[in-house]
Amino acid sequence: MEVMQDAPGRLVAGAPIAVIDIGSNSVRLVVYEKLSRSPTPIFNEKASCGLGRDVATTGRLNADAVQKALVALRRFRALCDQMGVGKLYVLATAAARDAENGEAFVAECAAICRTEVQLLSGKREAQLSALGILSGVHKANGVVGDLGGGSLELADLHGQKIGPGVTFPLGGLALQDASARSLKKADKIVKDALAKDRHLEHLKGRTFYAVGGTWRALARLHMFQRGYPLHVMHGYLLPAREALEFCRVIRRVPVDTLSRIETVAEVRRPLLPYGALVLEHIIRIGKPANIFISAQGVREGLLYELLPEKERLDDPLIVAAAELNWLRSRSPRHGVELINWTDAFMASSGIEEVEEEQRLRHAACLLSDNGWRAHPDYRGEQSLNIIAHAAFIGVDHPGRAFLALSIFYRHVGLVDDELSPRIRELVSTRLLDHARVLGAALRVAYLISAAMPDTLPRVPMTVERGRLVLQLPQDLTALGGDRILSRLKTLGRLIGREAVVVVV
Repeated sequence: MEVMQDAPGRLVAGAPIAVIDIGSNSVRLVVYEKLSRSPTPIFNEKASCGLGRDVATTGRLNADAVQKALVALRRFRALCDQMGVGKLYVLATAAARDAENGEAFVAECAAICRTEVQLLSGKREAQLSALGILSGVHKANGVVGDLGGGSLELADLHGQKIGPGVTFPLGGLALQDASARSLKKADKIVKDALAKDRHLEHLKGRTFYAVGGTWRALARLHMFQRGYPLHVMHGYLLPAREALEFCRVIRRVPVDTLSRIETVAEVRRPLLPYGALVLEHIIRIGKPANIFISAQGVREGLLYELLPEKERLDDPLIVAAAELNWLRSRSPRHGVELINWTDAFMASSGIEEVEEEQRLRHAACLLSDNGWRAHPDYRGEQSLNIIAHAAFIGVDHPGRAFLALSIFYRHVGLVDDELSPRIRELVSTRLLDHARVLGAALRVAYLISAAMPDTLPRVPMTVERGRLVLQLPQDLTALGGDRILSRLKTLGRLIGREAVVVVV
């Protein structure tokens, strides 16, 4: 992995790659640093055009909406040229495929963008949405639902297998139009459409993955109303029962009177009751256990599909952590050595660690030196904020909190006075204990290695015969001392072991 000479904060992998999504509600451009298992956006902009408005009743794209979309596309194409985008993919969805004048509109879009516009069928859109979840959720298992302005797509997802997708004309704008803005009529339309769908028959007790701007807006409103401490949308999880009750409130109460409605963009607010209505019926019919809010969808599904098959199997969290390790640490190789060093410690410690916990620990090792340039008094706080709010995928909110807490403790020690108690609410007692143990272990590692490579492999730390033992070879005895022993004893107390330094 190399760093660009003119932009050391970015990774070299050729020209950036971009996707324009011409949706029924908005037109969006996202430019990514490179094609990656964990793609990082370097530019993201949308224009609310409302292409899907009136299509259900007139059969045509609204002329004003078309002009807004074409203006946005001209800007997006110019931005791609300015940013040196190597490959631009343009996708069009429900409004363009359903409208009588959709074909002519797509031709204009292609001329402006200077590339082919892929007009997605409903099944293809469902497949790409499912691929987006497969890309961004570790071991996904459930049904994916993508609610746009014009349509709803559903697809079953189990492991790496995606079932055949299905589409319904139940997007927010389409429902508004078809029901003449009557929620009562919209309720019947949704109920009749979903009543016999077999995808929802397989949802019971599993997870429903909610994709789309309206559902994200609902989740954002729920997040702010409950004072949730982590304002990261991807991975926000609602128990189905709680989501159902919230949807009922959204349907019953005038939108503008809702608490914290200012957190939702004005253009999105009129669609909230329709999005709530669709989600309510999905929960009633399918009986899922949880609702998972995803920031990943069609665009990320397309990028995932473009990856070589071998790369698709990579863990996106570990990929992202490794990239940050390369870009921000004093020694990327030291971060990798920490994984092996803590592997040996954990294996000997007697502390139970399941596969997911090991995976999180490995990511934490790679992220552990990202705050070294900060002032020493703020390294813990800055590292916690960077990690908790990073654009990671493949990790849930408790996992994010574990990563952030581990590195916070690595910098400040086992001191909670400077730590907001809210972030601790996201982790279980078990995960919090693991974060404290890992943070204490990293404090030993960094003090003896000075964040440089080649030392840790020579100074193993393991539990032997009931004692926590740090081994120093003869030529490295000068690295020992009271500070090392003090930190080792702190870790020993956490795991209930006497701590000793042994020269070998």
